[in-house]
Amino acid sequence: MQSRLRAINLGLLCALSIGCSDSGDDDDDDGQSSSSARAADWGYKTGLQFAELKEYRSENGVLEVELEPKERDVNISGGNVRGTVYNDAFVGPTLHLSPGESLHLKLKNGLKQHTNVHYHGMHVSPEGNSDNIFLMIEPGETQDYVVDVPADHDVGTFWYHSHMHMDSESQVFGGLSGVLIIDGLEKLLPDAYQDIPQHLFALKDLQVKDGAIVADNIDSNAPTVRTVNGLVEPKLSMRPGETQLWRLANISADIYYNAAFAAQAFVVIAEDGNPVEQPWTAFNLIMPPGKRFDVIVRAPLDSGSYVLETVSYSQGDDVYPRAVLVNVEVKGGTMDALAPLAQGLVAPSNVYSGEVAQQREWTFSESEKDNTFAINGMSFDVDRIDAMPKLGSLEEWTIRNTTNEQHPFHIHINDFRVLSVNGTPYTNHGEQDTVVLPPGGGEVVIRLPFLDFTGKFVFHCHILAHEDGGMMTVVEVVP
Repeated sequence: MQSRLRAINLGLLCALSIGCSDSGDDDDDDGQSSSSARAADWGYKTGLQFAELKEYRSENGVLEVELEPKERDVNISGGNVRGTVYNDAFVGPTLHLSPGESLHLKLKNGLKQHTNVHYHGMHVSPEGNSDNIFLMIEPGETQDYVVDVPADHDVGTFWYHSHMHMDSESQVFGGLSGVLIIDGLEKLLPDAYQDIPQHLFALKDLQVKDGAIVADNIDSNAPTVRTVNGLVEPKLSMRPGETQLWRLANISADIYYNAAFAAQAFVVIAEDGNPVEQPWTAFNLIMPPGKRFDVIVRAPLDSGSYVLETVSYSQGDDVYPRAVLVNVEVKGGTMDALAPLAQGLVAPSNVYSGEVAQQREWTFSESEKDNTFAINGMSFDVDRIDAMPKLGSLEEWTIRNTTNEQHPFHIHINDFRVLSVNGTPYTNHGEQDTVVLPPGGGEVVIRLPFLDFTGKFVFHCHILAHEDGGMMTVVEVVP
């Protein structure tokens, strides 16, 4: 861990097995320098002005949007590259809805292969034409999705992406992902915080060969360029002491981020789209693929140049070097500090203290010999259902990882609460939909309620190469 990060927070994260970074010294810029060099080699410019993504917002309770995935040349930070993208952009448009509204999304498949859409983290129906990842849209065909957001749905940051089995890694890596925001998080904050500036940081990495994003035999441990909103090391301005709300979303296919900003603490107000029961601080946030944190940040009091970076990190198999994400220029008049966030955004849920109807055990494993992945010794089979919880029940799962690398466990439709990691009670701040499984026989114990919706969905490793390789299984909630 770099010395400017607070060791006590890293120690807490390690103890809870969220992961430990393996960094070099403060002066070790090899990862950043090589990333910048690759960007320059591929024709991308660093230092462009930070920009928000294109947005679509609901009107009269409905958000109508059309997405067209297709292969085409797109501009990434001033350079052209061929990718597999939504609506001609490396990062799809940001979709805004409020609780109680509906998303009407028309997906026109302009690819030469099947595709579909998953609404990651959303507590909505998995059936019909809602968040149904078993739908397969033929090349040239159109699918209408209707996603009804419950009136009591959590507010925060979610995302959408292709979930086409066997092609999910290549399609998401090529560009098929974007952010979905359920609005209203700032309304849970004290009055002084409700009008502070907000920024979305959609984190996504990039590898290029022969002018195109790599689509076959993707090596997640290969040199890669990190982008934020499709930009390489953009510039963002803040005033000294200014407070902002940042939405950090890892919408990449395979790799981790270990986010840190100028030795300033992040104050986490939502995790995986769930407002926290009590705000908590961290000087770095470990973000496997699919992870999101909504955070309050305060700029340093001294004017100067600072960076939002990803600190070097070992996933057990892959090792990711340090890289600059955003250059933050702090200048102008000093702003007054806001009162610290002292109370939770939501009340603790009592659903997790109910009677446990079923205990289950799941083991994540892999075979290096043939590069296959399994859960409970079986690779994914769309026709096999491995759990049938009853609607309204509460279950407790123990999830083990026998491999030598971390696996981010993610389940669709229903969030969960982590009870313990490697036998150590977990300091809980609320619900989440993604948690890192520690390697070498480590285990995580969670409780999850199956509320509101029947139907089939999946849980899996969110390193999409592992999901495509078989580390996924089907759950069906029954009446």
